Amino acid sequence: MIAECPVPRAESERVLLGHGAGGRLTAELLEHTVLPAFGGQNGPLEDAANLPGFDALVMTTDGFVVSPLFFPGGDIGSLAVHGTINDLAMRGAVPIALSVALIVEEGLELGRLEAVLRSLGKAAQEAGVPVITGDTKVVGRGAADQVFITTTGIGRRLPGLSPSASDARAGDAVLLSSPIGLHGTAVLSTREGLGFEADIASDTRPLHRLVAALAPLGDRLHVLRDPTRGGLAAALNEIARDSGVAVDIDEGAVPVPGPVAAACDILGLDPLHVANEGCMVAFVAPDAADAALAALRSLPEGSGAVRIGNVLAADGHPGRVVMRTAVGARRVVDMPLGEQLPRIC
Repeated sequence: MIAECPVPRAESERVLLGHGAGGRLTAELLEHTVLPAFGGQNGPLEDAANLPGFDALVMTTDGFVVSPLFFPGGDIGSLAVHGTINDLAMRGAVPIALSVALIVEEGLELGRLEAVLRSLGKAAQEAGVPVITGDTKVVGRGAADQVFITTTGIGRRLPGLSPSASDARAGDAVLLSSPIGLHGTAVLSTREGLGFEADIASDTRPLHRLVAALAPLGDRLHVLRDPTRGGLAAALNEIARDSGVAVDIDEGAVPVPGPVAAACDILGLDPLHVANEGCMVAFVAPDAADAALAALRSLPEGSGAVRIGNVLAADGHPGRVVMRTAVGARRVVDMPLGEQLPRIC
């Protein structure tokens, strides 16, 4: 009997943590695996979508798996509320109601679950949006990490607003509502015990009031995006790609808190790639830039708003984001490949 060697078989491709990072791996997973199952997608992938048949209503769904559950400035409960509200706000909508589904690991201390839920309820009440329905499931030990939260939000679009990632135009001013990098570095420091949490707290907060303040701009407000997973770099690249324009930003104008810059320098991270949960990017017509900044700065959550750049005609390079550095050079700001900081939201 002659033994035969089996034909080598390539190992099947597997899901990586980076596929949930909001960068190029996420885009590939959506394009090749997720969207084809639902018949594909025309147009940009927005934070929320119009409800078919009800043009004034906007809907979003989000999942939260952040580790650890509690971190300086927030926790998974408040983060779930803020993140869902912000996805609605980025489409120009104010929140009407939320639903909340819990996946709870067997063995989780009831006190920790109660603390998460109290924080979630408080965040919803402070934002003025009720939690009207939900679901709870318990899975075996090891089948989840303590608790995962899935939310769905319904919002009503503010009259005159229809911001979209595909509506940036040459000449637009690029505004940022507050400093970047706080959420990602706060969560990472707490998770790994790095010690930065004494100086850095997450910026998690709802942004719908900022968007309401911008509502008088009407159709001069072209794009809104909150730079969460993948950070500011991912958000700007998505907008440039979907709008077919180039974006030029000034490194010196991008506000990075000193402790965040120091932490990123030590850890080898680019602050542009670090997740945020309480700031947003706005692309507005050039003649509306001053009014938009004044509106943002009129609220505490937008008091640090600044102009960080401009939109340029593509000139053969649609989708490109370029940064003018402090030494006068220019560098391309690429879309992150995966996630330097997994389980961040």
